[in-house]
Amino acid sequence: MKQIDGGITAVAGVRAAGVHAGIKAADTKDVALIVTDVPATAAGVFTKNSVTAAPVLVCREHLSGGHAQAVIVNSGNANACTGEIGMANAQRMAAVTAEQLGIDPNLVLVSSTGVIGQQLPMDKIESGIQAAVSALSTDGGADTAEAIMTTDTHPKSVAVEIEIGEASVRIGGIAKGSGMIAPNMATMLSYLTTDTKINPETLQTALNSVVDDTYNLLTVDTDRSTNDTVLILATGHADNTEIIAADGENYKAFCEGLLFVCTELVKMLARDGEGATKLIEVVVKHARNRDDAEKAARAVAESPLVKTAVFANDANWGRIMMAIGKSGAAFDPYQVDVWLADYQLVKDGMDAGYDEDKATALFAQDPVRITIDLRAGNTEITMWTCDYSYDYIRINADYRT
Repeated sequence: MKQIDGGITAVAGVRAAGVHAGIKAADTKDVALIVTDVPATAAGVFTKNSVTAAPVLVCREHLSGGHAQAVIVNSGNANACTGEIGMANAQRMAAVTAEQLGIDPNLVLVSSTGVIGQQLPMDKIESGIQAAVSALSTDGGADTAEAIMTTDTHPKSVAVEIEIGEASVRIGGIAKGSGMIAPNMATMLSYLTTDTKINPETLQTALNSVVDDTYNLLTVDTDRSTNDTVLILATGHADNTEIIAADGENYKAFCEGLLFVCTELVKMLARDGEGATKLIEVVVKHARNRDDAEKAARAVAESPLVKTAVFANDANWGRIMMAIGKSGAAFDPYQVDVWLADYQLVKDGMDAGYDEDKATALFAQDPVRITIDLRAGNTEITMWTCDYSYDYIRINADYRT
């Protein structure tokens, strides 16, 4: 596996653009467009929030056939809680994009991100779509990653080249999200492209599996967005034998590449959490089962007391024990070990006799890796989060004002 430049447009048959349409007050890019030269095999995973934004509903409908050729995205306005007008506007975004590209509207997927409860400024959206079509480029991945941002401080993009059999295959991805991040399939959007030959059902299975081990193990602030969307488009331009079943070496190789791309994006999202100063990795080992492992990891990753302790470089391991204790996971408290990086803080549920200065220095590093051994089974998972700083309050208090 080799990392390469280009993000989503590192993939053959993909063009993209990001332009400024005036949706956001600042002179920043706010409309993004991704287009494949032929209808691509497509799959998606979406928010489980019952307050679901209009573009998510449109995406679900348009993905029913397993193919898509374009994704149109606006930032600055979520088009959520906007009723029939919002639904019509999301459909209009697809229709205008299709008209400009000369393709079927059902092949256009739609996303929005930003403030909830406001109607889209459709005059600006439509002008932005026209400008994005004109700006489409095989070098447009970076502009697209920038155009989907809201409170993000920088764009997030990655691409790899992998081997499937004897064929070279590429996978690229971009993502945005800084707050309202607790995906269960946060506001989180991610778009993935690949030139792999793969059928729709198998692509959906692969995406579901990878999302469970990446985006669904990411949390910034426990708030699940109304707009969460992960989409993947596969152009089929690579020379690999088509992957038609969710088994075998070719499927495994594809999933490993997709997992790498999504894991890297998740780390970028966590590190860029609103007000964050550090990436935190929470590893739970030897849990009784997957459910217990996730319960314990999530309780630690989402604990405001743990997150503020990390911000302060405070080796207050009692907060970690408190968090796993409230998680609902099954374990013996006097069998638990906790490490900070490779340095043990807790042994058998009690103080391991650590040096406070050394632990403080380790908490000042980035990333901060907390490993919890429950000694209750054989399951291990990793979750990603960030610390809470003073700026988290400031950013969210000032979000609309």
